Amino acid sequence: MTDNLFQPYALNDTLTLQNRILMAPLTRCMADDDLVPTDTMAAYYARRADSGLIISEATIIRPDGQGYPNTPGLYSPAQIAGWRKVTDAVHAKGGKIFAQLWHTGRVAHPHFFGGEFVLAPSAVKVEGTVPRMRELSYTVPKPASHEEIEQLIADYSQAAANAIDAGFDGVEIHGANGYLIDQFLHYSSNQREDEFGGTPENMARFPLAVVDAIAERIGADRTALRISPGAYFNMETDARDRQVFDYFLAQLEQRNLAFVHIGIFDDSTVFDYLEGTASAYTRARYSKTLVGVGSYTAESGSEAIAKDQFDLLAIGRPFIANPDYVQRVKTGKPLVEYSDTMLAELI
Repeated sequence: MTDNLFQPYALNDTLTLQNRILMAPLTRCMADDDLVPTDTMAAYYARRADSGLIISEATIIRPDGQGYPNTPGLYSPAQIAGWRKVTDAVHAKGGKIFAQLWHTGRVAHPHFFGGEFVLAPSAVKVEGTVPRMRELSYTVPKPASHEEIEQLIADYSQAAANAIDAGFDGVEIHGANGYLIDQFLHYSSNQREDEFGGTPENMARFPLAVVDAIAERIGADRTALRISPGAYFNMETDARDRQVFDYFLAQLEQRNLAFVHIGIFDDSTVFDYLEGTASAYTRARYSKTLVGVGSYTAESGSEAIAKDQFDLLAIGRPFIANPDYVQRVKTGKPLVEYSDTMLAELI
């Protein structure tokens, strides 16, 4: 039984979703060489407009945020116009769509923007090479100065305004999965000794400043945030992170955001220092709208919602394989199984 997935859900007085199934952000690397969304991308998103809310693939806020080839941006007029085609196509089908705002931090690479360095909280390199471009090894990042941090906050705010200009219904700030904002929230990547590091209050200072700047610019009702309390991707674990997220979530509880979204590939993963899963830890500390994700089926996600583990269910790879995912679940039609070969084209 999955009936609860098909009930409308009011995020707030501004936005009501037609159901509780969200399309999770799925990086596809299909923008053109100027990082402009294409007509093919518009058709791809429009085919999935039956979801309660589409969260776009991660979209970089400025050139030095790029860490993967052909990921779309949201900082040039051409990119804004390209996204307008996408949002118009989704809205024409009765859907809603948020832009996920992204800066990859130390996971960026100078190759993409012709720069001399990448920015991060501290000069701590992530090991490995760039996906899809294995000839590029990651570099030691430059710790962001106070002036650079202030500019990043301003650029996040501007990207949110650009998203609204492009027709998005709101934005999700990508504060998860080992990227820039998440890097400030974990001890392994944030080794600063100034007001942006060393204590939970300091480590949360930049992420909260980004949240507040965007909420002030476009409204808290159109602002959401994705977080990864458990370090699991491009990040080493540190038990002290628990104290950071205890503080961070208490601060988020005081803000009336559209939702908070867990960043995790598999929500059955148990983190010792969180004393459970990322979603269970977050739910115990955040009472407002929470989005669960991570290898759930419609059935297991419906059960989790019924048990109040979270309020909305985000579905990832099955949406790649099944553009009509919502209708298939609703009518009991079997799902097409996801395969990595599907990443080669937008269907």
